[in-house]
Amino acid sequence: MAHLTDAELRVLDAVDEPWLLARLRELVAVPSVGGTPAESDAQHLVAGWLRGMGADTDVWDVDLVDAVTAPDAPGQEVVREEAVGVVGTVGTGSGEPGLVLCGHTDVVPAGDRALWPGDPFAPRLEGGVLHGRGTCDMKGGLVAALAAARAVAGSGVRLARPLAVHSVVGEEDGGLGAWATLRRGHRGAACIIPEPTAGAVMTANAGALTFRITLTGLAAHGAMRDQGVSTVELWAELHAALRSFEASRQRDVDRFLGTRLPYGISIGTLHAGDWSSTVPDRLVAEGRFGVQVDEPVETARAALEAAVAGFCAGHDWLADHPARVEWVGGSFASGRLPEGSAMLPAVQDAVVDLGRARPAQRYVPAGTDLRLYAAAGVPTLHFGPGDLALAHAPREQVPVADVVHVARVLALTALRQCTVEA
Repeated sequence: MAHLTDAELRVLDAVDEPWLLARLRELVAVPSVGGTPAESDAQHLVAGWLRGMGADTDVWDVDLVDAVTAPDAPGQEVVREEAVGVVGTVGTGSGEPGLVLCGHTDVVPAGDRALWPGDPFAPRLEGGVLHGRGTCDMKGGLVAALAAARAVAGSGVRLARPLAVHSVVGEEDGGLGAWATLRRGHRGAACIIPEPTAGAVMTANAGALTFRITLTGLAAHGAMRDQGVSTVELWAELHAALRSFEASRQRDVDRFLGTRLPYGISIGTLHAGDWSSTVPDRLVAEGRFGVQVDEPVETARAALEAAVAGFCAGHDWLADHPARVEWVGGSFASGRLPEGSAMLPAVQDAVVDLGRARPAQRYVPAGTDLRLYAAAGVPTLHFGPGDLALAHAPREQVPVADVVHVARVLALTALRQCTVEA
């Protein structure tokens, strides 16, 4: 471990592992699936913790009408009756926060409960690893941020600039919470979002767009299917063409963590037909389309539309009955930390100074809130506990030691970014 200043040692000593683990268990136990009332329950829980550490706390109801009508709104994929924003700042410094730590409290649905070894919202600690929905994505990261802020606040070290924690909702379906937080005027000189990065520092995110493709065929009696045109069979042909199109879009794959398809096309839902003995004359597919880093959203949309239109133009049936492509739900642009930003070496140096190897620089192959902060002029990167490969899965988990390590890295980085006074 490198030589650390007395102020740095005081802050690191104030990172409280029992407090961290207790808060993580409590937060995971809140089933804060996007669009449910528990989203707000989790936000109020975090707000209470921020107040408890003496943070200047802003809690507000997000204007959901504005979130639908504003031209720059990121879109949503679930229906919400309410959404709550939470921001807390610690430190006696004045002016813009020297650093923002941002995390989301919303989680995706648990899926088939039979695939889980237990209740996904009853956190289980086994061998130093906490299991449950949201442990990895990303309540572990948010609690690490809270523990870091608490350590800074409780250490007695005075800062020249405050440290801010942004707790947001709606990240999983578009970024409503981060968008609303930035729109309210909360900013910082830089931002770390502790999404799971498996030890790497992620300085860019690929984008993701939700699409809907509708096919029209010709109904016929199942006994005479040769007289109809099945949209299921049409889809099989179109899907094969989409796989070829997907392969043509992959580039710089070695920069990404954990995938050979950073710009993939994933079909999430497929609905066809309305009667078992009728040739299905309508099919609707919805899925996710990866946006390349630095690729404008409009360019990505046009590329998929052109690929579908090109296939249809050369098809006997679809040339006269082309597939319809629509863009629905969330819209995640890509984003990146500016080249040469001091934030990358700041985090890497903190990891090294705490006795670990210098972390690699990678890109995250998923849409994240990074792009919203980056678009607002806030240099942003990801560094957080857990492995993204475990997110959204029934084996979701996070090692508690990783959460503690990230909390210490965040605390040390925050101290340095916010400029110690004394």
